[in-house]
Amino acid sequence: MPDPSPCPPPPGAPRWVAMVHEAARDSWVPAAQSPYRAPVLYAVGEMARTVRARGAELTLALWGPGGGDWRLYGNPEEKAAAERPVVRDERGGSAEPGEPSETSEPDKLAERMTNRRHQVLTAALSRAGLYDLAPEDGAAVRTLAGRLDEPTVRRVAHWLVAAAGTSAAG
Repeated sequence: MPDPSPCPPPPGAPRWVAMVHEAARDSWVPAAQSPYRAPVLYAVGEMARTVRARGAELTLALWGPGGGDWRLYGNPEEKAAAERPVVRDERGGSAEPGEPSETSEPDKLAERMTNRRHQVLTAALSRAGLYDLAPEDGAAVRTLAGRLDEPTVRRVAHWLVAAAGTSAAG
């Protein structure tokens, strides 16, 4: 496959944008954007996982604010670098110099994702016939939702539903 054309900066004011190369048209299109880096990196990781599962290659560039203008943080030669998680220092700021520190918005994203995992587990328990949860059951669900990643939660939910279907049939 020939090398893609260089990725131009996205239009508009600087923000975090993941640009994906469309090989068929040799063009770059925005795939995810946010004023915060964490949601864009999460989206890039999910896209990369999906594309790899299909046996294809993902060529992307990560643009973000840098000194009041656009800055290229990841380019096609550094595909994996854009997928790594943000490492935070003790103050909650970004560990990479020159990047804007992230405020409460990433915390809201983390809370929303935890709530989503909690909802998946609660729905699976309901489908398994466990509607009336004791306080310790609720605490266990919250602990699982807080500690497991989304693919693992979905797998556990699948097991619960499958086990309920097997026991109901038998």
